[in-house]
Amino acid sequence: MRHVPGIPPGDCARDHGPTVRTGPDRIRLAIFAALFLIAAPAGAARVDVRIEGLDDPLLGAARGAVELRRYRTRDATPAQVRRLYARAEDQIRNALKPFGYYEAKVAATLDEAPEGFVARFVVTPGEPVLVRALDIAIDAGASELRDVRVAKRRFHPRVGEALDHAAYETGKAQLQAALVGNGWLDAELETHRVEVTVREHAADVKLAWDIGDRYRFGAVSFSGGQFDDDFLARYVPWKDEDYYSQSKLLELQQRLVDADYFAISEVAPDTEHTVDGRVPISVLLAPAKRTVYTGGVFVGTDTGAGVRGGINRRWVNKRGHKLRFDAELAQRRTSLTSLYTIPKPGRDRHQWTFGISALDEDTTTSQSQTLRLAAADQRDVGPWTRTLGLQFLTGTFEVADERGQSALLFPEIVFSRKEADNIDFPRRGWSLTAAARAGQEGFASDTSFAQVRADAKWIHGIGRRNRFIARGTLGAMTVDDFSELPPELRFFAGGDRSIRGYGYQEIGPRNESDGVIGGKFLAVASAEFEHWFSRKWGGAVFVDTGDAFNKDAFDLRVGVGGGVRWRSPVGLVRLDLGFPINDDRASGVELHLGIGADL
Repeated sequence: MRHVPGIPPGDCARDHGPTVRTGPDRIRLAIFAALFLIAAPAGAARVDVRIEGLDDPLLGAARGAVELRRYRTRDATPAQVRRLYARAEDQIRNALKPFGYYEAKVAATLDEAPEGFVARFVVTPGEPVLVRALDIAIDAGASELRDVRVAKRRFHPRVGEALDHAAYETGKAQLQAALVGNGWLDAELETHRVEVTVREHAADVKLAWDIGDRYRFGAVSFSGGQFDDDFLARYVPWKDEDYYSQSKLLELQQRLVDADYFAISEVAPDTEHTVDGRVPISVLLAPAKRTVYTGGVFVGTDTGAGVRGGINRRWVNKRGHKLRFDAELAQRRTSLTSLYTIPKPGRDRHQWTFGISALDEDTTTSQSQTLRLAAADQRDVGPWTRTLGLQFLTGTFEVADERGQSALLFPEIVFSRKEADNIDFPRRGWSLTAAARAGQEGFASDTSFAQVRADAKWIHGIGRRNRFIARGTLGAMTVDDFSELPPELRFFAGGDRSIRGYGYQEIGPRNESDGVIGGKFLAVASAEFEHWFSRKWGGAVFVDTGDAFNKDAFDLRVGVGGGVRWRSPVGLVRLDLGFPINDDRASGVELHLGIGADL
């Protein structure tokens, strides 16, 4: 029988089962384990690692690369410390190379301390390698597209900048995404070369793409929805011969979300089943709850505290008609509104809207009880939404102790557009709305008037935690008898969406009794800076300026202040304190509260 090492002769063929230790063996094992646990910490230590001579992002990269820093909060043996310390210099030098520093020098010391060890590394990064030449070769047809031009323009590092490998990889990815996102699904980076000449501190970057053929949109298939394909086709924002575009896919998804018919709307290209250079598009839908009941309490600086409720019938029939009722009861405003919407066939989101509303408003400036009937034809015209409407407005009102009663029938045209990288909380986005309306005395109107107004807003992210927000409003009108215009058609300034630091509609021309009656012109501008301390909470400072005025009577008003921002479950909440600047007529510090989307 063959002897197996470690097993006494004669035991190889026998299976004894589990070994049971006798009493003395068990005692000796317990004593050995206790001595080991007591003795182990005696040789253990912790390490305080100090890296000097660098600032972020180099400092962060060096810290992340040094393995020795793992033992700041846990024990290591002296042998482990010395072994990891010996590696640290190379780890720091290698961590700086992706930032263009290829000749970093590290002076290192390791000293014993009462708690363990102190490892100090003094780093001299040296002269960085700079990009000497940058050659990005992309077919001319693709280079002319805006997305590709922007990606090339934003590519870093550029000539004269330090060779940052992370920025280089990001730039490559953005160019590839721009090509694929615009239909070059087979685009392949054939050449990606970075030649570094350390002694000259120079790098030559060469990138070249073979973009292949450009794909077009294929058939769109819908599944899971409650409407037929002919109706759903109205939301498709491209034509049959259009080239494939990722932004168009996102636009389709946003249109389906905005339609408010679906709980789920997922749009995906089927790139594995392209046919004749066309990409099929699959749309997965699931119906939303058909009837929605809403209600709640709210507080608004301009309206006061109140309650609101509504019934929304998301679709009345298979043709997608909608019906909505809303009611609002607040300290200074009561309203009832009903809207009926009829979507029309076509990919331009054409729809008709018919509405009726009653409003009872009592502000510090005016009181009004009005009835409004409205009909509108809305559709997309290119990237804009165009609305042609007809309104009839009648009622009684009192503005600065001046009573009036009027009826006005007027057509209007509105163009609006907005773009944002995120609907709920944009870091890049803008909106613009321009409207014109006019009424003629004798055609169901008590006076003739013509009015234009434009509202704009721009949002731009700065770094990871900041946003800059600018907005402005311009308005002008001509009118035969200003006293016949209800407050809704006059221009006022002041309030949380105008000039903060002033009360709602506190700014405007005044009558002989010093009451604000509104003006024929409006000019308001605002600049705001936000800083976000966390994902949910932020702060803001702002300056608002402008005036509501009559011809040759412009009086610039300025309000400044700051506030708190909260990304709540129901939308962005803004709480601001505004202060008027050098205005004896202003009522003083104003608290402004607003809830809702940025755009």
